[in-house]
Amino acid sequence: MKRSLWLLPFALLLAGCGTVRIGRVLQDPARYQNRNVSVEGRVVNVIGALNMGAYEVDDGSGRIYVLSNRGVPQRDAQVTVSGRVTPGINIMGKSLGTAITESRHKVRY
Repeated sequence: MKRSLWLLPFALLLAGCGTVRIGRVLQDPARYQNRNVSVEGRVVNVIGALNMGAYEVDDGSGRIYVLSNRGVPQRDAQVTVSGRVTPGINIMGKSLGTAITESRHKVRY
């Protein structure tokens, strides 16, 4: 019994550490506005120079741009990205310009 009580807070902590589907962020960007999230997917577009730039990540549910001043991963890399959501505008139920300002990313091999 005591062991299971110790595991409960640990399990709750881990539950908050998961990734969010990009489609979910794009459906309701106001919900994630200025909140830290983690997403994972494949890098499909890259724009960058001198350790600054942007890249687009696709997880199958949607695509989102990631703004980085820590360098950008290569195209087709599998990444996990953590950062703060910056909402764009919403036109007829479609989110345009929503992005993540990266705090870190990890390339998965």
